[in-house]
Amino acid sequence: MVINTVLSVMAYDYPPEKLSVYLSDDGGSDLTFYALLEASHFAKHWLPYCKKFKVEPRSPAEYFNSSDDPLDANQSKESVFIKKLYDEMENRIENAAKLARIPEELRSKHTGFSQWDSYSSQRDHDTILQILIDGRDPNAIDKDGLVLPTLVYLAREKRPQHHHNFKGGAMNALIRVSSEISNGPIILNVDCDMYSNNSHSVRDALCFFMDEEKGHEIAFVQFPQTFKNVTRNEIYDATMRVIKEVEFHGLDGCGGPLYVGTGCFHRRDTLCGRKFSKEYKTDWSSLTDIRRKDSVHELEKNLKGLASSTYDKNTQWGKEMGLLYGCPVEDVITGLSIQCRGWKSVYFNPSREAFLGIAATTLPDALVQHKRWSEGDLQILFSRYSPAWYAHGKISLALQMGYCVYCLWAPNCLATLYYAVIPSLYLLKGISLFPQISSPWFIPFAYVISAKHICGLAEFLWCGGTILGWWNCQRMWLYKRTSSYLFAFMDTILKLLGFAESGFVISTKIADEDVSQRYEKEIMEFGTSTPMFTILSTLAMINLVCFVGVLKEALMGTGIIRVYETMSLQFVLCGILVLINFPLYQALFLRKDKGKLPSSLAAKSIVLALLACISFTLLY
Repeated sequence: MVINTVLSVMAYDYPPEKLSVYLSDDGGSDLTFYALLEASHFAKHWLPYCKKFKVEPRSPAEYFNSSDDPLDANQSKESVFIKKLYDEMENRIENAAKLARIPEELRSKHTGFSQWDSYSSQRDHDTILQILIDGRDPNAIDKDGLVLPTLVYLAREKRPQHHHNFKGGAMNALIRVSSEISNGPIILNVDCDMYSNNSHSVRDALCFFMDEEKGHEIAFVQFPQTFKNVTRNEIYDATMRVIKEVEFHGLDGCGGPLYVGTGCFHRRDTLCGRKFSKEYKTDWSSLTDIRRKDSVHELEKNLKGLASSTYDKNTQWGKEMGLLYGCPVEDVITGLSIQCRGWKSVYFNPSREAFLGIAATTLPDALVQHKRWSEGDLQILFSRYSPAWYAHGKISLALQMGYCVYCLWAPNCLATLYYAVIPSLYLLKGISLFPQISSPWFIPFAYVISAKHICGLAEFLWCGGTILGWWNCQRMWLYKRTSSYLFAFMDTILKLLGFAESGFVISTKIADEDVSQRYEKEIMEFGTSTPMFTILSTLAMINLVCFVGVLKEALMGTGIIRVYETMSLQFVLCGILVLINFPLYQALFLRKDKGKLPSSLAAKSIVLALLACISFTLLY
């Protein structure tokens, strides 16, 4: 997966002598280094093939899996040869991975493996810097004699006693090291699973930076985060379709979108702290090659200090320079700080997706990911870079409000929890909370509810979704707000009070085969008992108990008229909550596969739900 991402950006439709690709391996794995070494050899054949036949996408794995177009005789012959080279490379990498080590005969072929001789663990090792392809070397050419892009492997130094600042620390190390090797004025960053799906993306981004009228205002160009493995009905709402197709376009008209951490082209100098000024202009025609003339060995030796574990100390890195530290969403807060220095950003959503990644294939992964996002966004609201006060006067009011929408994701849990529990409990008790159906005040309630959901459905369909996809989106809306956002809200409050520290949870990139099969069938994957699932299961059981209790009373007596006249909105709300939780009931009681919820959790949620209903009935 990683080397396919690397190869896809190496094969951009762009002069290779102006292109440098850096891989940050925070795991410091010699297996990853070996895979990259293999990719550097394969690139000598893959890049000429891409340019000659203008293939898309330029990730080898995706190209060979999706290539259905008929090929002419010449291309067909070369395609078979390239596919054979790729399969051989893939087998060598997989065999090394199965051994969990690099065989001695392979280690002896490259001096770079010697840097793992002092390696202790992922959290305790020296800086490992290897320039696998030196773009300045006249011998670094492909099979057609054309220059290859520079290719660099970096595993920054890590020590247990020093905080490494997660993704922000890794990015800042890359910015410093790359400034001495290639020093390109534009930086693209992509996650390891986000391969390039459009070889023209770099040219598209440069069109904005080089625009004669407004290009000097642009700090970064953000492409949407899209995924290749999303099912038709988006069971986990991974694409966040409305945000991508509607909201970010709105932000684009207010000063620019958020920086979302991947698929983003930056000006190097704005990432390094430059403030915007109207006099600032980049004379692109006068840019010259200012790379150092040191040998590869000297560069590898002399630049290791830039990626040391203590380099950031007593500097502006992580504060005013590079990606900012101390927040789980370092990308969003960095983008906000850049915009507060006077810069603007651009959102570009081309018809052919620029990048494709891997979406979460299990509910736990999706909820944990949203927990990190919502927690980080709320922390931004209380930080020195808060869009509510720090950004006031620095960015437009509309953009301030746009940021606050996401910063207030986590507190939304409180209102959602209330509506998911209290109306159902009052329904069971026979107490009406909303206007009766005969009351004129029923009309505004009914209007708001119906208009909101009709407009939401129309918007979702307009963005290319399906009706079932919209329904799944509503389910995830409920699950995120009653679990991910709740824990994010509590953790943020504890952090503000000094009782907890922020963490960084890495998203799972690889799924088991049986998990993938259930995901493709759009069967929700639970699979374990977690505090989040305890809350979701208990809420689902509370609504089921209340709904069944009221339904039983209504059917056995004259209660149906009373429910219809006085509590129709509560009954509909409770019924919808029961219906939307159907996959959860299946996981608790009906399913037998590994994706179901444990029986112990089913028993626990039933007990907790009954206790909640009984206690409420006795108290009121």
